[in-house]
Order: sequence, then C-alpha cells, then structure tokens
Amino acid sequence: MTEAAPIVSLRHISMQFPGVLANDDVSLDIRQGEVFALVGENGAGKSTLMNVLYGLNTPTAGQVFVKGQEITSFSPGNAIAHGVGMVHQHFKLVPSFTVAQNIVLNDEPRRGIFYDFKRANAIVRELEAEYGLEVNPTDRVQDISVGLQQRVEILKTLHRGADVLILDEPTAVLTPQETDELFAVIRRIVKEKRMTIIIITHKLYEVMAISDRVGVMRAGRLVGICNTCDVNERILASMMVGKEVLLDALERTEQPDGTVAIEVDHLQVVDNRGLPAVRDLSLKVRHGEILGIAGIEGNGQSELIEAITAMRPIRGGRVLIAGKDIRGMTPGQVRALGLAHVPEDRLSTGVSAPADITDNLVVGKEKRRDFSLFGLHLKKKAMRDYAQRMFEAYDIRGAGVDTAVGSLSGGNMQKVVVAREFSFDTPVLIISQPSRGVDIGAMDFIHQQIIKKRNAGCAILLVSADLDELYRLSDRMVTIYEGRITGEFLPGEIEKTEISYYMTGGGKEHHA
Repeated sequence: MTEAAPIVSLRHISMQFPGVLANDDVSLDIRQGEVFALVGENGAGKSTLMNVLYGLNTPTAGQVFVKGQEITSFSPGNAIAHGVGMVHQHFKLVPSFTVAQNIVLNDEPRRGIFYDFKRANAIVRELEAEYGLEVNPTDRVQDISVGLQQRVEILKTLHRGADVLILDEPTAVLTPQETDELFAVIRRIVKEKRMTIIIITHKLYEVMAISDRVGVMRAGRLVGICNTCDVNERILASMMVGKEVLLDALERTEQPDGTVAIEVDHLQVVDNRGLPAVRDLSLKVRHGEILGIAGIEGNGQSELIEAITAMRPIRGGRVLIAGKDIRGMTPGQVRALGLAHVPEDRLSTGVSAPADITDNLVVGKEKRRDFSLFGLHLKKKAMRDYAQRMFEAYDIRGAGVDTAVGSLSGGNMQKVVVAREFSFDTPVLIISQPSRGVDIGAMDFIHQQIIKKRNAGCAILLVSADLDELYRLSDRMVTIYEGRITGEFLPGEIEKTEISYYMTGGGKEHHA
C-alpha cells in the first residue's frame, strides 16, 4: 500500500534576513494525523521555518504545499484559509474580553446588527464538546490561568478551521500538571480528528513523550528526521549541537550549615502599576547552598529579585545582604556588599547591545590594575586578551570580541552575561533564568559553574521557569504564587507533578 501524500510539504525553503541565512535549503514532509516535533538550539531556524508555513514570512526561495496545493501568497489569513493555524508562545488575546469573545473574534455571530452573546457562548460549548478542551465561555481572559488562556488560543484556531496546528514552545509557561493536560488533549485530537500537530520545542523529554517523529535543525539546516521511537534525548541533543553531549553529573560537596548571606524579612514590593507583587515574603539563603524559586512566571519572582538587587524600591519589610539592610542603597552599593547578578532580561539589564563583547565582559572591572593605569588610562590589549579567554572558555559564538553584543543571538548574549557575573568573586549570587536560550552543552557548562560557586561557599538564589533546572541545581526549593511563599521543599522529596499544586496557590505550609 502506498503511503498517503503528506499534508504539508516544504521544498528547498531558504529564508534570508539581512546578514543571516535563517533557513538554508530545507525540505520537509509532514503527514496527516501525526505529532511532529521540531527541535534545535536557539537561533537554529525552527520558528522561522514555521513562520513561513504560517505565512508570517515569505520565503526567499523554495515552495510550500498544503494538502497538495502550492501556496503562492504568504499571510496568516491565507494560511488559515488552507487549514494551517499557529499558537504563539506569547498569546494574542484581549485580556478584557470573555473567553467566547476572544474565540469568535473577527467572526462574531450577530442577530441583526447586534452581537449575539448567546450564540458566541454556544459556539464555544460546541467546540469544547468536540475537542475536549474545557473552558468557561463567560470568564474574562484576564481572570483565568495561563494554561486556560492557551486553551482559548487553541480553540480560537480550531474555530477558524485549522487541521494543521503549530504550537510554538507550548509548555514554556505551563505547570507540569497543565503540560500533562495539554498532551492529553493533543493525543485525543490527533487520534479522533486526524489532526496534524507541529510542536516547536527545546525540551527533549517532551519530544519523547508526545511526538511521532522529530526533525532536528542546526544553523538553519534540517540535519535529520527520525521516528521518535528510534532515538533518545542524548541522540537528539548530539544532533542539535553537532557533537556528543554528556550531561555530566554535578559534583555537589557536603556543606556545613553556613551563615545567612541573604535574609528577606516580611518583604512587600509593588509592580510597575503600583499593585502588590511581593506580599509579606520571608526567606533565607545561607553560604554554601542554592535556594531555588519555583513558580509560574508573573507571580512576583521578578519584583523580588529587583528588590534584593536594589533595582526596585522596598515598600515594606527589609532585605539584608551580609547582615546589612539595603533599603535606600543603589544597585552599585549592593554589589559592593559582595553580590553579583545574572538578570532575567539580558537585553534590557544584562548587556549594552551597542558595545562590543570586550567592553561587556570587562564592565565593572575597568579600574583593576590589570586593565588600567591608576584607574585612568585603560589597557586595551589586556582587556581584549582577557575578553578573548572568556570568549573561548564560555564558547561565545560570534565574529570575535570586537563584535557588538547586539549582533549576537539571545543564547550567546546570555553567555556574555553569565561569563561576566561569574567572574566576579562574590560571596552572593542572584541568578535568574541562567540557561534560557542556550544550547544543552552550554547549559551543562553553566550548571557546572553554578555548582562550583556553591561548593566554594557562595550563597545562591536561583529563579528559573525550568523545573528540571531547579531540581538539578537546588539544595532547597520554595514555591511562589501571587507574591507569597506557598511551600518549602527538598528537591528529592517532592515530585514535579505535585509541586505544581503549590505553584498554583495550593498549600501555605512549609515542608522542609
């Protein structure tokens, strides 16, 4: 029996942006009724390729076929007309609208000239019953969880008639429980509706859990397509980075109970809108330990870190670094107490994009004797030689240390920030999202460096949206929800699925 024609065919797709060949002669067939995972490092070209299929990009060269018909006009509207929908990592919903209003947006049912709310709600109930995606049509989007907002996005796409659904990093903002629920929905609609699901992801364990086949991209090229049952995470990781990747065991030495380095006492902080973001929060981090903070993004983690690093004013309570109250201090004064900081937003607070790699790696060290004469005359060669050593040690990929940091990929910008901050020999480290956007090999290197700091007696407060990262690195973990600590745990004593209960507001008691 001959195999059915593919539902999507990409033929020799190239996508050229100024100075970057994002897709380089990619050909790919995707079958009806399969879950196809597309993986690759940050900047490998996977999102660009799917943006071509969804009509956001017009390819520089090549052809796109959907259900045997060549696509000649590239736009999301035309893609949807051919049954291709896309749910982006950052949702495109109207927060003040109801679930139903968002789902039928631009296709509103009417009774005469008036909006038919009753029919809109009925449409959502019909979709809910057909696809098994439970939502309440009358809830306002701003009042529902991130997982439910994602369901609204998926239902909106299905309502428009999509039978090829692209999900871009669909689990990035979900708890483990919400991820399981999403995967159950995907399995059901693939099996019952013969839908085709394409998942763009960098989480290899999710590829193994949900996909039928997987395509691996590297440097704009498709380097391989495999049946998922024929590979494992290590094989995929090696294909992604072009060499064998060994996630080495982290050598964690036993540390005596150190003195308290960071103390947060009944802290209150407001967000940019003046609303409470951190509510009566207390925690301590000792020398020689890593305290991990687990929570869905947007629950006060960012404001907490900004308060500890003096980047945001303290509304109530206090923060002590090395026993000193930091209220009223500048970020520079807090750093002088012995604190280094890897911020979550590398572009706005981590690097100076117009400056070159050398300047970004040396900033904060310019007055050292190796780099300046009496703090006045900069020793450019010494600075450049130092930057070159860091460039190689952290495998920063760019044209060279004279390159503007703004021209680097997000992952390589992150390596610049980590290299600079880790090179300060500080007793306290505040780290937010250390491996966001970096490849597996670089992630392992960064993790090794974090553990070395911890073993040397550093006190480390770690915030990450990646539960695997928190479990791998933390000595203790706390969960945060709406600016409050909801639980405290030892990583080996709670399952990831159970911790999601505390990440969504369940529990207020301590468990470690």
